[in-house]
Amino acid sequence: MKHTDNYTLLCDFYELTMGNGYFQTGIDKQICYFDVFFRDVPDGGGFAIAAGLEQIIDYIQDLRFTPEDIDFLRGKGVFSEEFLQYLLNFRFTGDIWAVPEGTPIFPGEPILTVRAPAIQAQFIETYLLLALNHQSLIATKSNRIVRAAQGRAVSEFGSRRAQGADGALLGARASYIAGCAGTACAMADQMFHTPATGTMAHSWVQMFPDEYTAFKTYCQVYPESATLLVDTYNVLKSGVPNAIRAFKELGITSGGIRIDSGDLTYLSRKARRMLDDAGLPGIKIIASNSLDEYIIRDLLTQGACIDGFGVGERLITSKSEPVFGGVYKLAAIEGEDGTIIPKIKISENPAKVTIPHFKKVYRLFENATGKAMADYICVHDEQPDFTQPLELFDPEATWKRKKVYNFHARELQVPVFRNGELVYQLPTLNEIRSYCREQVDTLWDEVKRFDNPHTYYVDLSQKLWEIKYRLLKDNACGEHHA
Repeated sequence: MKHTDNYTLLCDFYELTMGNGYFQTGIDKQICYFDVFFRDVPDGGGFAIAAGLEQIIDYIQDLRFTPEDIDFLRGKGVFSEEFLQYLLNFRFTGDIWAVPEGTPIFPGEPILTVRAPAIQAQFIETYLLLALNHQSLIATKSNRIVRAAQGRAVSEFGSRRAQGADGALLGARASYIAGCAGTACAMADQMFHTPATGTMAHSWVQMFPDEYTAFKTYCQVYPESATLLVDTYNVLKSGVPNAIRAFKELGITSGGIRIDSGDLTYLSRKARRMLDDAGLPGIKIIASNSLDEYIIRDLLTQGACIDGFGVGERLITSKSEPVFGGVYKLAAIEGEDGTIIPKIKISENPAKVTIPHFKKVYRLFENATGKAMADYICVHDEQPDFTQPLELFDPEATWKRKKVYNFHARELQVPVFRNGELVYQLPTLNEIRSYCREQVDTLWDEVKRFDNPHTYYVDLSQKLWEIKYRLLKDNACGEHHA
């Protein structure tokens, strides 16, 4: 089947059947508010990183049904002809707010909000979640790996193990946002300007009569960027000695070697000594071979002499936890007079109880250090006085309270679409990457721990908390909810 860039029908079928139902019952124009949020940070981490907004913008701007789409839907035999004619002229006319890509995000808080007529708001659910869930997952995993490398360059090597072409391309994009230095994927560089990097495969070495000839030839072709793969036969007995010989004969002092198997700590330390003894301290050592943040952390703790890492399958698939649990839930509707009516979804699992109403989210930063202290969610029309001390409390354990002083606040979500028109100035990928680095730096180290990180506070205003618990009381009625 030929690939298409028209993703209009990349939706769950129920979004269409519900839309037809809204249309038939006359509530298609009902203005709704939906939030995208997630419940748990992958890998038990302290925070996640938002990514995927640019692809959502492209999707919204291109959203339209073709005659072929309409013919397909007509063939399903479940949609009214009036609804199908409506779809022929379908355009998104609503509003969207979102946190910028690269922003650290936390469970429960809205990272994207949609205000739109019911059919429109419901229909875009699948793609919004697809885009945000995938790229936020890969960005979050990549940032963990980058932080484990402690300033050493990490390159994304995972295209051949990704779940499909889009998984490879958009995964490379997300990894670059989160701090990876580049990608092995040439097409990702072409599309997103994520720097394409690479060395050689074992087949290059095998193609030549001997390892030395393979290395010398590669150095002659790429004298300014030669990185030689030294584990085809034996790293220490032949690979490194032949690399040294080739480098010295051609006067190369700033290339590299890559080790792709074996005990990376032991081999890198021995290789480093051999390179230094040969007068080649500028030759860097790159390591690869099924790496992740824990292996990289252990390697460096053990004294591995590694200058950079190539990370593939465990990054591009987020192998340790390959699902980002973002959800899309109704938070409010508008009455005929414009009044916003909050809505709640109730569950026996407290984590699945939604936060109702049209909301805004602030991040509070300590004035003295610039570090993020907490996120504060309030009703959209509240005007908190952040010049005064603010009492925060745990929304579930309300007796846990804390007053914060000497801080400033920044609203996290920014307008993206207004009345269907793009109002957001898209930053470049390098600007997103820089912003991500700056924002991660605002988090305390305790939040960034890999194991048992400090829980970052996401608190509700008193007004919002009261609305939520009034709705819980009014709607629970003693029943059990799934």
